Amino acid sequence: MMPIRVLVVEDSQTVRARIVEALSRDPGLRVVGVAEDGKRAIEQCERLAPDVITLDMMLPEMTGLAVTEYVMAYRPTPILIVSASVNRGELFRTYEALAAGAIDVLDKPRGDETDDGWDRKLVATVKLISRIKVITHPRGRLAGIARTPAPGPLDVPPPARTPRLVAIGGSTGAPGALLEILQALPSDYPLPLLVVIHLGDPFALAFADWLDGESPLRVAYACDGEPLPPVGSGRVLMAPPGQHLVLRGGRLWLNLDPPRHFCRPSVDALFESVAAEMGSTAIACLLTGMGRDGAQGLAAIRRAGGSTIAQDEQTSVVYGMPRQAVEMGAAERVLPLGAIGPTLNALGARWEKRVIR
Repeated sequence: MMPIRVLVVEDSQTVRARIVEALSRDPGLRVVGVAEDGKRAIEQCERLAPDVITLDMMLPEMTGLAVTEYVMAYRPTPILIVSASVNRGELFRTYEALAAGAIDVLDKPRGDETDDGWDRKLVATVKLISRIKVITHPRGRLAGIARTPAPGPLDVPPPARTPRLVAIGGSTGAPGALLEILQALPSDYPLPLLVVIHLGDPFALAFADWLDGESPLRVAYACDGEPLPPVGSGRVLMAPPGQHLVLRGGRLWLNLDPPRHFCRPSVDALFESVAAEMGSTAIACLLTGMGRDGAQGLAAIRRAGGSTIAQDEQTSVVYGMPRQAVEMGAAERVLPLGAIGPTLNALGARWEKRVIR
């Protein structure tokens, strides 16, 4: 079996040497090139055609974000961001890179580790993302071009009961998918949205703030015990990093219960609580992601009479979580990413029409 070919892009000589050493110790990996700036990274990617790129965000010549946009537009390759994530600006650039098609993010080694835990995590993550068949993200080709107009109203059959809530969950590839969905909704979208996205510490710390600046809707992390926003408010509330988010008694609750499917926050924890609390008035959407978290919860919402959506295989970065839901019959609709936002908008419009009448 051929080793996985890795291009290491890092401007710090110390960190670059650490990454190369960690990867080179594994016989299943081969470092085929190193680059200390963004321009050379693109040149190496074109010439060497690596299987995986490890990419720093702060680079001379071209930023890691610019490299990600170019690579995913012209030479799609799985990208693992290796970032210090020490400040808000760098965190925001990391989110932009994930939205542009980077697969995952790993914090840089601190240099004071007493074991090889970070090295093993790096090797495992590189091997994992090397198996992902990435899709082309055209934003690198569209710089300066206006956003494509949103599609017109969809002919979506009305749900059995007036919807009152949207719940969304996802993992690998979901930061960018969620952004696209939110940007497809109008600023006066009436239904509150509850969201669980798998994005580990410390990278999740400012994710809601970044989305708030990129979305027409207000986005924030949920607070323990706060009331579910009323219909008509159109707010987006997310599970904070490391805590489950559940809905109970009309309020949002955070807890440190054991992880489910190795995940905390867990999509299943949110979806199952929504099924119990909202029943047929819930809409739920399961996005791209690795593993099986969310499938059982989506099934619970469908059994309760709610409307359920799974992202399709063609537009998923990883068709793991949605596949599990589809195979167990949990998804009422299986949709490409570009159709999910308009569908949620059409379903939300049902609430407005019924209230007016």
